Amino acid sequence: MDGYLIEFRKELHKHPELSGIEIETAQNVKDFVSAFNPDKIIVNIGGHGIAFIFEGLSKGKTIMLRCELDGIQVDEQNEVSYKSVNKGISHSCGHDGHMAIMSGVAQYLSENKIAKGRVVLLFQAAEENGAGAKAVIDDPKFKEIEPDYIFALHNLPGFEKHKIILKENEFASASKGMKVKLKGKSSHASEPENGISPDYALALIILELEQFCDDFDFFCMVTIIYAHMGEKKFGINPSELELGATFRAFNDKNLDELSFLAAESIKEIAKAESLSCEISWHEEFPATVNNNHCVEIIENSAKETGLNFEYIEEPLKFGEDFGYFLQKYNGSLFGLGSGTKHPRLHYNNYDFPDELIETGIQIFKLIIKNANS
Repeated sequence: MDGYLIEFRKELHKHPELSGIEIETAQNVKDFVSAFNPDKIIVNIGGHGIAFIFEGLSKGKTIMLRCELDGIQVDEQNEVSYKSVNKGISHSCGHDGHMAIMSGVAQYLSENKIAKGRVVLLFQAAEENGAGAKAVIDDPKFKEIEPDYIFALHNLPGFEKHKIILKENEFASASKGMKVKLKGKSSHASEPENGISPDYALALIILELEQFCDDFDFFCMVTIIYAHMGEKKFGINPSELELGATFRAFNDKNLDELSFLAAESIKEIAKAESLSCEISWHEEFPATVNNNHCVEIIENSAKETGLNFEYIEEPLKFGEDFGYFLQKYNGSLFGLGSGTKHPRLHYNNYDFPDELIETGIQIFKLIIKNANS
């Protein structure tokens, strides 16, 4: 593998940016990939996204491959020379590695012009907050590159390194974030009977949400993310509360049912405690539902490349905004194992394994060929 792809990955790793503000990352990608002479470059697609188009020798299908630009709010604890210089922000999901893989595919396409069709390499912004894919689809510039097929990979700790992870239909879960705001009436801390504090409601809501999934016959999860009530003023009885939780299910229908019933339950608790209640939803990810023909293309490509592959029985629990693309276009998300003992995604000691770059390039090369055959 060309060492400069590893160096590029490390440079990206050192300068992560959060969703929606990936300005420097997009510029670095543009400067790097432009050296491979794409036929066309589309900038600022769906925000700071950038698409590189490589035309074939004759007309054919449009194959789109997607990777992500953004980092996350995790303070990296790795002591490496390329450690993030942006405090509290890191590439602890491996998007730096995904970008390096895609850059390697660009080099391959530059040196090996495809016989027919065209390949679009999309470096998408704002995957982590669920806004990016939808923004790309809604961008008028996307109309000129609408794909026949779209593929993406995500590295997966917990699986054998270099193994291709597949699943027909739902591959990754639907998820959304709930924000609850309750408001009562403040009072002096010595006179709590004259105020309306959300403290008891907070206890009831946490207990309710933590056992909420016990009554459903389908997979679901509710995770309490944060809770904030009152100020650090010992003389004041609090009047306001904000709580956040993440909801997950394997498909959109079950998630809708789960979140609706949970919201109704919280409203009842608030009403019983004489509190006003405001509920809003954030960072919504639809289930990632693969096209089974596209899964077959990936499997055949893995066989041709000589890579081991595995079909998982249940969808992965995390959300992926690639699901928005799969609501409209034929495609598939697949996993690339990054080691059974490798630190997990979003952990502060995660770092992308550089040896996966070449594996990712090889599988995408075969996917391009087989999808256009």
